[in-house]
Amino acid sequence: MSNNTPNNFAGFHVRQTPMTADEQVRAERAQLIRNEIEEIVSVVGASFLDRSPIIGAINPLAMPMTITTSIDENGRVYVVGSVTFGSAYEGPPGCVHGGVIDEVCGVAQSTTGNPGMTVNLTIDYRAPTPLHKPLEFRAYVASTEKRKIITSASLHHGETLCAEATGIFVSMRPEIFERLTQLRDA
Repeated sequence: MSNNTPNNFAGFHVRQTPMTADEQVRAERAQLIRNEIEEIVSVVGASFLDRSPIIGAINPLAMPMTITTSIDENGRVYVVGSVTFGSAYEGPPGCVHGGVIDEVCGVAQSTTGNPGMTVNLTIDYRAPTPLHKPLEFRAYVASTEKRKIITSASLHHGETLCAEATGIFVSMRPEIFERLTQLRDA
């Protein structure tokens, strides 16, 4: 973009104006709620899955997603996430923020019995993903090679394909997982 071209989206990601008094009150209230959430999820001994900011049962920030698994006639395990996102999940106006699909890939890769951590996630966005509408995530393990697990996922609003993703995960050795848990709990 040349220096003479106006930027119609100035301030889109960085606030350019002071908060109004009402916005300030809401921001202060949001901070109090974040503090309460930290207290809720800081339970010693709670499963890290229950504390997940994406699907954690005890985390109020978690998405309102129901995840199920099924096995097709070839023995492939499919993970399906069903959700309707409210306004708290807005990215572009009227649309869901794009950073959600990793969790569904993560659930799929864990079906191998040797779950790991995301090392690469490629997402191709195909259509805007609407808020306040039923959505479905679908994921499965496409392949495994030693500790590497490749997943494939998609996001649909009815018949509309909203996004496709490929995730690469590396299985975590049990001693690494235990060490991370100990560091967290220290």
